[in-house]
Amino acid sequence: MKIPLCKSPLTKNDLFEINKSLKTGWLTHGKNNIEFENNFKKITGVKYAISMNSCTSALECSLKGNKIKGEVIIPSWTWVSTANAVLNSSCIPVFADVNLNSRNITADEIKKVISKKTKAIIIVHYGGLPCDMDELQSIADEWNIPIIEDAAHALGATYKGKNIGEISDYTMYSFQAIKHITTGDGGMVVIKDKEQVEKAKRLRWFGIDRNAKQKGIWENDITEIGYKYQMTDIAASIGLAGLEEFDNVLEKRQSLFSLYKKELSSFSDVDIVGINRNDRTHASWLFTVLVDNRYELQRKLTEKGIESNQMHFRNDRYSIFKDSWKDETFSNMDSVENKYLVLPLNHKMSQSDVTRVCSELKGGW
Repeated sequence: MKIPLCKSPLTKNDLFEINKSLKTGWLTHGKNNIEFENNFKKITGVKYAISMNSCTSALECSLKGNKIKGEVIIPSWTWVSTANAVLNSSCIPVFADVNLNSRNITADEIKKVISKKTKAIIIVHYGGLPCDMDELQSIADEWNIPIIEDAAHALGATYKGKNIGEISDYTMYSFQAIKHITTGDGGMVVIKDKEQVEKAKRLRWFGIDRNAKQKGIWENDITEIGYKYQMTDIAASIGLAGLEEFDNVLEKRQSLFSLYKKELSSFSDVDIVGINRNDRTHASWLFTVLVDNRYELQRKLTEKGIESNQMHFRNDRYSIFKDSWKDETFSNMDSVENKYLVLPLNHKMSQSDVTRVCSELKGGW
């Protein structure tokens, strides 16, 4: 029996919501998006949420909406879209090393690369574990620059009693196929400032004020470059079905994550990434371990019908970003580059699946 690394969180209500959407004859951005945004706000506790066609678009919207020009600090270890969003916004990505245990960017590493040229800091909550937000906000306040949270992994995570999304001025989420909630592909940007919210709504649709246009008011001017970042109503309908199941999906993933910890914490050949943080709640999107002879372990798991992968690669190795850094050393990233492996974690798994994976690890490789 194969145990897949990831699984799309589709629900029994997806087809119902999609069919309902198709019967309206309205396929593009519309009422489903508004309902999806409102329901999303309820589960996260945020005040404003704007649906997008991807988390990458949401990142770009935050940078472009603030007219950020210059250097933007990002973690060296993240999905390439984080760095691409910086380049696509005519900014310069500056990479910072990540913490050895959490794999998250830290204030200490940011201090090594921050300068007067720095105009923003993008942080990523790797695997679903929140970064050290107090320390990061302190350095952002000192330099008077915004923090933008890439929370693609972190829906359902909390930091010191606050939901991720309630802390920084800008937070974005991913609804890509294998996230906690999917819309096929899609994203959401959470913004605290009402004026920035209205601007983001214009930017996601060519710079046009959609409400004014639909009222037939053609005096509404276009004063800024807009984009085609909006989510379709069909995609939002899948998201609506996903929100109904979100609590169950999150609880299931967190229980499996806890079982992994229990099974492997005392196994000396494995170091678990991102555990033992009592002041925050892990969203449990990825379960990552550090091991020696990673490829031998991956080969063994494949032979046993268990899928594993690296998932993310360090961005400073990609040629497209070669002009963005000048031979900086990332000692923490260097030390684990050939050791990290992501084990299966999805809401379709059973506890016996986790036990089976752990048994294979404990058997050696």
